[in-house]
Amino acid sequence: MSIRIKLLLSYTGMLLISLLVFAMTASLFTIAATGDVHSLRDFYKVHYQLNPLTEQEESIFLELKYLAKNEPDRLQDQQLLKDFDFKLKTVRAGLYVRRESGRIYQSYTFNQPELERHLPPYDLNNNQIRSTFNIGERFYAYAKYDFQYSGGQKGSVFVIRERSPFGEVTRKLLPAFVISLAGIIVIFNALLFRWITRSVVKPLDRLRHSAEHIQRGNLQFSLEPSTQDEIGQLNAAFENMRKRLQESVQLRLEDEANRKELISNISHDLRTPITNIKGYIEGIRDGVADTPEKMNKYVNIIYSKAVDLDKLVDELFLYSKLDLKQVPFTLVAVDIVHFLDDCIEEQRYVLEEKGVVIGWAHRPIPPFNVFADLEKIKRTVLNMIGNAQNYMDKEHKNIHISVHPGREWVTVEIRDNGTGIPQEALPHIFERFYRAEASRNSSTGGSGLGLAIASQIIEGHGGRIWVESEVGVGTRVFFTLRRTTYEGGEGRDGRQHSDY
Repeated sequence: MSIRIKLLLSYTGMLLISLLVFAMTASLFTIAATGDVHSLRDFYKVHYQLNPLTEQEESIFLELKYLAKNEPDRLQDQQLLKDFDFKLKTVRAGLYVRRESGRIYQSYTFNQPELERHLPPYDLNNNQIRSTFNIGERFYAYAKYDFQYSGGQKGSVFVIRERSPFGEVTRKLLPAFVISLAGIIVIFNALLFRWITRSVVKPLDRLRHSAEHIQRGNLQFSLEPSTQDEIGQLNAAFENMRKRLQESVQLRLEDEANRKELISNISHDLRTPITNIKGYIEGIRDGVADTPEKMNKYVNIIYSKAVDLDKLVDELFLYSKLDLKQVPFTLVAVDIVHFLDDCIEEQRYVLEEKGVVIGWAHRPIPPFNVFADLEKIKRTVLNMIGNAQNYMDKEHKNIHISVHPGREWVTVEIRDNGTGIPQEALPHIFERFYRAEASRNSSTGGSGLGLAIASQIIEGHGGRIWVESEVGVGTRVFFTLRRTTYEGGEGRDGRQHSDY
């Protein structure tokens, strides 16, 4: 539920409950006084029987009562009665005077022909001088005084006022209603405040504390949204930001550790050829190479180490650019089978001098065109072949190449019968400078970057690279390249080349 709807419901509820409480308070008060839920009108009758007149009306009635006791015959003077009636009209009441022989005076205020028939009988003892009566649906309250004229006839003087059965008591009970309503509103507002606090303020307070944690550099906490409203969505977005920030910090720490490791590995791999070069140069300076043959040997070794050093620096530079995505890939359509034919021929004689035989294990007959950057794919293949021939331990050393065409991808396999790689080392062999003790020792001359560079190049082509190996049997390296066309239609973009 949204905050907007919560506020709307809360204030609407406060209004409705206030009105309901007002009505219930009035009803309960009446029922409590009468003891009968159906006697609401009777309650008002009782009230007006005790208090039928206002203060002004009561004052006029007392004057009339005084005249009735002391000068009753004056209550037959029409002008006097009109003057009293005029005073009563100003306070919305009326005068009625009667005697046994008939009506003496009736105020025009009433306009009620049946008034005389509903008046109470004579009671010279005046046991009840205040009461009420009904004429149809009209309700009247009165004060009366019965007396005797000088001739002995009974007479009565009435001060009558038509009343609303609810208005006066409502007016008198209004303070109690207002106090009750105020109390209910205060209680309801307290409950409303508690609800708003729990659903709005507390989540915001949790969000503030979370922001303070981040300000102090503490990301090891969790902010779970407790609602689905706007604040809950804000908390969810904040939690997602915290996770992303934590991942970013973790990645930065990992990058820092990798950078330190990279510097350490570079230092180690550069120090070895430099140390060898320095040693042979010192041998020359000290006169150890005292014959032309020794001098020529020392110079050749120095040159070989310098070449290795230059190759390592070149691979470091290439890996760094690949890792930073700064190397452009120009993909063209190439027949992968003919391309591998050229690579095999180029390496055949070099490998034969080392006793390694290279050839096809499975060569498909039809051409299979793939998208490839020729220079980079060639470097990948040569790195894999060079890495394979460095770890041969059999009498007959073999490297075999296979091509397995698929519907959309072509898989290239390079297999050797070398020492193999332990299973625990397989997940790490594409990491830079990684060497397993048994399969990737620095004494073999490898830089530790060949497979890492190959992995970056294949990923740059959108393909996949992986290794399968068994210790003592050999290693199989696979990589995939996308076909320019495949069964069922054209290639991904329908072109024969693509520039990334």
